[in-house]
Amino acid sequence: MKKTLKMIGVIAGVLVLSACLFACGGGDGDKAADGNKTYLIGTDTTFAPFEYQDENGEYVGVDIELLAAIAEDQGFKYELKPLGFDAAVAALESGQVDGVIAGMSITKERQKVYDFSPAYYDSGVVVATKSDAAYESYEDMKGMTLAVKNGTEGAEFAESIKDEYNLTLKYFDESPMMYQEVLSGGVAGCVEDYPVMGYGIKNGNGLKMVGDMVQGSSYGFAVLKGQNAELLEMFNAGLENIKADGTYQEILDKYISEE
Repeated sequence: MKKTLKMIGVIAGVLVLSACLFACGGGDGDKAADGNKTYLIGTDTTFAPFEYQDENGEYVGVDIELLAAIAEDQGFKYELKPLGFDAAVAALESGQVDGVIAGMSITKERQKVYDFSPAYYDSGVVVATKSDAAYESYEDMKGMTLAVKNGTEGAEFAESIKDEYNLTLKYFDESPMMYQEVLSGGVAGCVEDYPVMGYGIKNGNGLKMVGDMVQGSSYGFAVLKGQNAELLEMFNAGLENIKADGTYQEILDKYISEE
């Protein structure tokens, strides 16, 4: 009787172990679980032509369409969270979103905190002022106040030339707020990413560029360092695929003129 009970116990143990290995093992089971996940992706609210709202209130732009095309190519689900740049980065660092695509420059400092995709757009920064202002160079703007956007490469550039040109910097959360401050005369000019300012000028924002574009860092998709590696891998693979099939260039051509 004891032998019988012991044998039953051994068989039961084997069955439990087998069930556990089947349930907890890798392979197709993990893939099915990942397939059910919806990733939360933070983005800016107004950074045309990369992300902005159209006349119907829908978010559109280079970043928005790239993300959609890559998700379709790789078969993952996501929910877009338009939060503003600072808030999107803060949400990523606190684990409230899984990734950020927001015209985010890949810099050495940021690479200490985030893992980036390969660059999907090469950018730069430029100073802009009212279209009828007399400023033609940085020298003309000595001692003036410039508007900059929190946490951006434009802000870093302005800080780097602040002492040389005796500049005062005024910080804003959104690009349109900077532009309005320039137009109202509250500041002499603002610092913005070149393609964004070019798009705005083309669409009649009332500003003009001062001096040449300063070569900046490229834009990348970011996840928190050491986390969401599977999402980053899918983004990278999808980006490569849509570049190969022409979708990537179609999206750029739609929003950014070579001019």
